[in-house]
Amino acid sequence: MSARRLSRATIARRGAAARTFFEWACRAGHVATDPAARLVSARPDRTLPTVLTTHDAASFLAAARDRIDDGAPDPVHLRDWAAMELLYATGVRVGELVGADVSDVDLDSNTLRVLGKGGRERVVPFGVPAARAVRAWLERGRPRLAVGVSAGALFLGRRGSRVDVRQVREVAHRVARMAGVEDLSPHALRHSAATHLLEGGSDLRTVQEVLGHSSLATTQRYTHVTAERLRSSYQQAHPRA
Repeated sequence: MSARRLSRATIARRGAAARTFFEWACRAGHVATDPAARLVSARPDRTLPTVLTTHDAASFLAAARDRIDDGAPDPVHLRDWAAMELLYATGVRVGELVGADVSDVDLDSNTLRVLGKGGRERVVPFGVPAARAVRAWLERGRPRLAVGVSAGALFLGRRGSRVDVRQVREVAHRVARMAGVEDLSPHALRHSAATHLLEGGSDLRTVQEVLGHSSLATTQRYTHVTAERLRSSYQQAHPRA
């Protein structure tokens, strides 16, 4: 049997589980010594998912928009366009997006209220392109799918129930193929939004609030991405790089 190549994060989780188990077993008297006491913890990889360039992000969202037939648009295509626009515009997690209700959207102030990790609520802004897509979905798409089980869910599946995370992931992959950009997940749109905010001059605290990070250290990971992108651009452009 060939050995599987496991990520550092997986190895770190398994190591932590082994240490916890044997610490309990030793304390309870099931084993004489703790064999995991000297087990070294693997440091998880600090890699980030795909980060689109601003050009590729525009191409991606244009592909989502181009799926719509303005004559009689498929309501699901309107939904997909609005969902992709919101994911990139707000940087929310895909689980936060699918958990949102219609009442969480304010098209007067262009904000979306979401419930994040730990039950923390936050309000995030979005721009005119996302507002245009959301309005089209709410006016021309959602009413055609809404049924009794829809309740107040913002995004619906074809049968009227709340859309799930898997469906949104599939849409992101499909639109990426259509746009001819690198395959990506909804989480990559979140990372792209954060990176582009920092590249545009936003401060870390603001990005932390937008993303709903409890720790600024988590947000600081994006500074490494922007520094690498700057270094790459410099090396390509400067004659003495």
